[in-house]
Amino acid sequence: MSVSTQVLTSSRLARRALGSSAVKAAFTPHGVDRYLEMIDPLWAETDVRAEITDVARKTDDSVTLTLRPNANWKGFRAGQFVRVSVEIDGVRRTRCYSPANSEFRRDGRIELTIKTDPKGLVSRHLRANATPGTVVHLSQAQGEFVLPLPHPRRILLISGGSGITPVMSILRTLCDKAYNGRITFLHYAFTEDDVIYRKELDAIAEKYESIKIVRAYTDQELGGDLHGFFSRDHLLAADKHYAEADTYVCGPLPLMDSVRALWTEEGLDDQLTVEQFTAPVRTVSSDDADGEISFSATGTTVANSGRTLLEQAEDAGLTPEYGCRMGICFSCVRRKDTGVTRNVMTGDLCSDNETSIKLCVSVPVGDVSVDL
Repeated sequence: MSVSTQVLTSSRLARRALGSSAVKAAFTPHGVDRYLEMIDPLWAETDVRAEITDVARKTDDSVTLTLRPNANWKGFRAGQFVRVSVEIDGVRRTRCYSPANSEFRRDGRIELTIKTDPKGLVSRHLRANATPGTVVHLSQAQGEFVLPLPHPRRILLISGGSGITPVMSILRTLCDKAYNGRITFLHYAFTEDDVIYRKELDAIAEKYESIKIVRAYTDQELGGDLHGFFSRDHLLAADKHYAEADTYVCGPLPLMDSVRALWTEEGLDDQLTVEQFTAPVRTVSSDDADGEISFSATGTTVANSGRTLLEQAEDAGLTPEYGCRMGICFSCVRRKDTGVTRNVMTGDLCSDNETSIKLCVSVPVGDVSVDL
């Protein structure tokens, strides 16, 4: 038996032994995973962890990470997202990012391209500090921004800025599947230098006659195919048969709102799928806020300012885990002990006690107690 085979066999035996029910009981309260990671940071009975194997900075405000997940990773469908957790100054921070690679990538690795938010703690940290060998935590893939089966015969992809990542995954997957329908890919960027996958898109357009790549630049008057912001004229220039296509859109809110409005106007809502990573405008006013919030686990009590429970917890100096900050990733779910909360996106009230709520989209209505 070779040395590499011996090491692999030993690691499997160790994980199997530590995963037994008897050993689980012995390792409480920390759990088996805490001890497995002392042997190898990627080892875990249930947690999905991934090692960064490559780091590329393709534009001035982005970083592309290649990750090797452990055996607990179940894969993803093109267009889905994952929650990525990293430790920054001793606090675990979680954000949502979409894999950009094809779901059929042969080595099983994941490619994440992360655009730096000037105010973003995690994106700035990863761009500045990510190095090969770093281990991060992942969730399993989530999201419904995926193509139906069987695939439609005509597909229109529209993206803007960092919204290119799930759309790029869909495009790469279709190429790997030898999809023989028609694809139009309309992408918006400030300038050509801001297009993260510019060279690859050029190569795809050159290789596949059935794929049309349309480049739209908002801050560059020369080069590209279109200039300025999304409009009906842009749409007709990109694909005059758009009404026959299934359309997938991901990007800044103004772009998605413009697309939604046009599709609604033409009665095409059923043919439109959007992926949103920017928090929508809240529908609840904070002008009449009253009562107090009790964060029972820490014994902290504050006057209700009308902001979300996540924001008020942060204002009080607490550091609850969160991800998307718009109610889709479940990272900030906590137990509401007592009181009434309102969902800032829908306006719905929750008056049940001892129930789970999402801190990022819940505001107190009067006195509220949260297990935090």
